[in-house]
Amino acid sequence: MTISLVVTIALVMGVIFVNGWTDAPNAIATAVSTKVLRPNVAIGMAVVMNFLGALVMTFFSAQVAETISNIVSFDGDGNTSQVALAASLFAIVLWSVAAWYFGIPTSESHALIAGLTGSALALGGIDAVNGAEWTKVIIGLVVSTVLGFGGGWVITKVIIFLFRGVNRILANKIFTGGQAFGAAAMAFLHGAQDGQKFMGVFMLTLYYNGLVGKTGNAFEIPIWVMILCSLTMGIGTSVGGMRIIKSVGMDMVKLEKYQGFSADLSAAITLFLASITGIPVSTTHTKTTAIMGVGAAKRLSSVDWRIVKEMVLAWVLTFPGCGLIAFIMSKIFMAIF
Repeated sequence: MTISLVVTIALVMGVIFVNGWTDAPNAIATAVSTKVLRPNVAIGMAVVMNFLGALVMTFFSAQVAETISNIVSFDGDGNTSQVALAASLFAIVLWSVAAWYFGIPTSESHALIAGLTGSALALGGIDAVNGAEWTKVIIGLVVSTVLGFGGGWVITKVIIFLFRGVNRILANKIFTGGQAFGAAAMAFLHGAQDGQKFMGVFMLTLYYNGLVGKTGNAFEIPIWVMILCSLTMGIGTSVGGMRIIKSVGMDMVKLEKYQGFSADLSAAITLFLASITGIPVSTTHTKTTAIMGVGAAKRLSSVDWRIVKEMVLAWVLTFPGCGLIAFIMSKIFMAIF
């Protein structure tokens, strides 16, 4: 086992850990903000559901992992492929930790795609980017925005209509249970989406070291890789993430229980559809746009658009920002190693 392989695997594990630490809290943000679940209970549930989502969904469909593993090519001479891949992971960790520090819910999915693309460009130029797979990323951005926001708006309007004559205390009891279920579903599907993305990167690491092969353009993901990636994400989630929970679930929109349920249901449906069709989408992007839709269904002024602008700016900057860092780090790593 080479030193570069050990370092790259350590970085992959670091990226997965940071994802569980900084990204997974988005799934449970609304349940915490509406006081349906206490933070420690919600985080414990997220640990379990993230693990199960990454493990179970990969058995049924690994299309998201295949998309990520084929989005760019790291084919290079000698050790350069491994070095460039390691540099991309280093850039992703750096970007994600900085976002966590400032409490900005940037998408680690976007950071992953940007980091891989930046390093591939440094290694092989524009020919190293697979345009067909990148198209799925653009589709995912559009789909998660439209379905997340639109679904949140529609579900909220439907609930208001159906429960207009229901006693408020009874309605809150119903949506307390509903939101706990929604938070569990969100955590499960976060694991299904993001867990598979990082399994795809893990398989790339093994592939460029000659440890696994491909059948066509697809890897057969071993069970030990599924378990290792799932556990690492779960451990990362257990560290917490109250800064992100506060930004997503408390600052952007003041939510009631039925609104939190609407946001979770809309985001969960969107993530499920994306997962079974192999489209990589950002769980952060999906959840926050769903919350925006829920807030807008009540009135536009109920959304703190200043927070929204900060989040949108962070999303917009992630692709060029993380991509540029990965490009520069790849050039430096390849020059040194």
